[in-house]
Amino acid sequence: MPNQAINEPDSSLKLKSLYEGFRDAGTIRALADRISSAAINLSEPLYIMEVCGGHTHTIMKYGLLGLIPDNVKFIHGPGCPVCVMPKERIDQAIALAKMDDVILLTLGDMIRVPGSKGSLAQARASGADVRPLYDPLDALAIARDNPDKTVVFFAIGFETSTPMTAVLLQQAEHAALPNLLFHINHVLVPPAIDAVMAEPATKVNAFIGPAHVSVISGAKIYRRAAEVHHTPVVVSGFEPVDVMESILRLVELKNHAESVVEVQYSRAVTEEGNLTAQALVDEYFEVRDSFRWRGLGPIPQSALKLKDKYAHRDAEIHFGGRLPVAEIDDHKACQCGDILRGLANPMDCKVFGRGCTPQTPLGSCMVSSEGACNAYYRYHGVQHVD
Repeated sequence: MPNQAINEPDSSLKLKSLYEGFRDAGTIRALADRISSAAINLSEPLYIMEVCGGHTHTIMKYGLLGLIPDNVKFIHGPGCPVCVMPKERIDQAIALAKMDDVILLTLGDMIRVPGSKGSLAQARASGADVRPLYDPLDALAIARDNPDKTVVFFAIGFETSTPMTAVLLQQAEHAALPNLLFHINHVLVPPAIDAVMAEPATKVNAFIGPAHVSVISGAKIYRRAAEVHHTPVVVSGFEPVDVMESILRLVELKNHAESVVEVQYSRAVTEEGNLTAQALVDEYFEVRDSFRWRGLGPIPQSALKLKDKYAHRDAEIHFGGRLPVAEIDDHKACQCGDILRGLANPMDCKVFGRGCTPQTPLGSCMVSSEGACNAYYRYHGVQHVD
């Protein structure tokens, strides 16, 4: 099993090797026994924040909660790009979609997340031209096929998906497609960790870092967090054995009072990450002074924007004062904000499973397939490994 510090990725890496054997029930139970044995020596409860919603879904789907001793707790983090999108940014997307001769493109669950006056899905139902994409590069054909329209790609995601937007930008430039613009909402994980740890009531004292982010940005992006906040970080894969092995390593690190970064997902993550992708991102993007996160509020230098060199592609500049800017908080009954800050559990929310379900979501944490509320709604009560 890949329980070692940072290594170079295996040159024989194949897709199947990313998951084969990592759902084995016997291995998971053996790791659970080792975690329980090691956790006896903890001097205080271990509160692990799994930063990414993908880890939350693994924990819930495979019933890992029921395998963990009582002094090891999970706190669900803000690592879902759909969940952290503030209402005003969605309102801007809706405003763009409702403009004459505009086609609004975005990915996945984003069209279902409510803004202050509805969602992109509702805007589409009322006649706006909103198109969900599975592949961002499909935007090129849409722009090419609609030369009389302005096509706006509403770009979302963490470090993982930013290179895809950069490739789309590169191809739009090469193809000289003047009608393809970008509304950039790419956010960064390390500043979000700082915001979580700045919360006086936080109990978090260890992190599971998302592996897909580090495939791009490298494990190095967590070193500052480990040093400043005195919390160990293990960069983990998303299969249940990955997560259990990461938990074991965090317990062991805590027992030895080591606040370091280790890589469990060494089959794909290196210290430096993908330098080619990083160079591509650096070509098109720079860090914003501040970005308001849903539930977390404004976080300095936590998101990206287009460089001035590419201002001709920036929908926020192109449409200027026609976009709404009012900052709007979530519905008072929805506790997504507290959940994203690690201060509440989905089951603490009074509207969970009642007024708020995946079919009728009040908050973004229930909408997104990576949202903590969505994971609890789908899998809460699962106690056994398949």
